[in-house]
Amino acid sequence: MAILQTAERVSHQNPADNYVYQRSVLAYVKAADLVSGTVLEIGTGSGYGIEWISPRVDRLVTVDKFDNPAVAEHIRLHHPNTEFVQMSVPPLHSLPDNHFDFVITFQVIEHIEDDRAFVREIYRVLKPGGQLIVTTPNKNMSLTRNPWHVREYTVEELDALLRLHFQEVEKTGVFGNDKIMTYYAINKKSVERITRFDILNLQYRLPRQLLQIPYDLLNALNRKKILNENTSLVSDIQMDDYRMAPAAEGCFDLFYVAKKGNPGGG
Repeated sequence: MAILQTAERVSHQNPADNYVYQRSVLAYVKAADLVSGTVLEIGTGSGYGIEWISPRVDRLVTVDKFDNPAVAEHIRLHHPNTEFVQMSVPPLHSLPDNHFDFVITFQVIEHIEDDRAFVREIYRVLKPGGQLIVTTPNKNMSLTRNPWHVREYTVEELDALLRLHFQEVEKTGVFGNDKIMTYYAINKKSVERITRFDILNLQYRLPRQLLQIPYDLLNALNRKKILNENTSLVSDIQMDDYRMAPAAEGCFDLFYVAKKGNPGGG
């Protein structure tokens, strides 16, 4: 089965996605400075993160709910220490307890129906002292309901979820400079022009599955419109226009590192 193309699968080949793509790259670049040993990635997507993570680790297992022969072939040819596995999670089928030094999962947890089971399974497969690196959108910065997301999290909500199992949680957020905030303001006005027709607030009242295809279409059209009307702004956005700082209400993404304790403490 070919990988599903939705607004949730950001492409580096689509100029209209650049605003989101550069933010996604930053997460992988920051994670690459942290990871080592044996690593599990949950949510391969189009596979661009492999280029940053694979060279930094002894072994990388990357899993995704969708089959992706192109990514599997690229891994076979260029990343001998990496394995692609098609897998729907949770649970983490056939992965042993206390096995991975790191688990990374970017822009995935908001799609998981049972997020507690998801975190519990990640904790299970991590070695004592192992670390989870997770990103997800900050609910306070969302402009409208995203029907592909089961839920979104505030700074406090994600911390509370992770602390059900993890002993330490480092809370960082991804913020933007003036260029990013200009794009955000343009996008906000554009979204408001679309949602003003939703006088019955159906985006929050209808089952999210009914809204996914309309959302994809409108989101793609909106991003393309912003690109056409602000080409230099969109195309000039770079990874360095984003920065990491302690998580707060105005961050776009939450970037949390949660550490599994060692037996007996430490």
